[in-house]
Amino acid sequence: MTLRRILIVLACATLTACASHGGVEIVRDAPPLDRSGVARITADDFVAADFASDDGTTLAYRLLAPERIEAGRHYPLVVQFHSSGGIGTDNRAQIEKDASARAWALPEIRAGYPAFVLAPQFSARSANYDDPKTPRVAFAAPQLSAALQLIDAFVATHPVDPQRIYVTGFSMGGSTAWLAALARPRFFAAVVPVGAIAPDREQAATLAPLPILAFHGDADTENPIASDREMTAAIRAAGGRDVRLREYVGLEHQPPGDFIPGRWWRDWLFAQRREAH
Repeated sequence: MTLRRILIVLACATLTACASHGGVEIVRDAPPLDRSGVARITADDFVAADFASDDGTTLAYRLLAPERIEAGRHYPLVVQFHSSGGIGTDNRAQIEKDASARAWALPEIRAGYPAFVLAPQFSARSANYDDPKTPRVAFAAPQLSAALQLIDAFVATHPVDPQRIYVTGFSMGGSTAWLAALARPRFFAAVVPVGAIAPDREQAATLAPLPILAFHGDADTENPIASDREMTAAIRAAGGRDVRLREYVGLEHQPPGDFIPGRWWRDWLFAQRREAH
């Protein structure tokens, strides 16, 4: 049994009820989401900066660096995309309206998972949805290109491990994580979309090489789970060997209770390494 599979099995074992079949894990009786731990975290716990892309698009972003950067050591990079609630130009909402972003600044998470966390703020939607299509599909908005340029510039100027660059997000941010991975399938080491709308399943083969761990509630009416179900199944059919969908019974449109602080899935994430090309 591989380390990746062991981590997934252990994750199931920690929950009240979790059944796994065909790459889908059905989670029952998960704990409710507790935001109290991240309530004290604000945007000020992250460094503020901005970036100008080649076409003149300006992206504000927040950065969390490892508490101690050792000379000669390279660190993972986590790209954290925000939901539609974080849209703006204040360079705060992408952190303060996203509990999953704030969780990276928890002392126990910073100590256990030293990494750079890059959280850009979009001034407009970063992912749009093809509503007439059933299930819905996501497609990229123009500012995603600027975000990818920001990532490139950051990697070029910081001690980032190029084999350990990860992308995640909730809702629109999860859809953007899917789309970033689709645009750069051999750049990211893993993708973790939460409550997202996936791209068109006809593009599944492009994502087959990537480790994917998707989270979704089966009672989500804002971003219905059918999109993630069909995409993850299509990726497996296209040869994807490490794609998982965790379905939470009765969960509406929010991160699941075991996602924050969520050491178990961070263990899985930080174990992923992109193959050198």
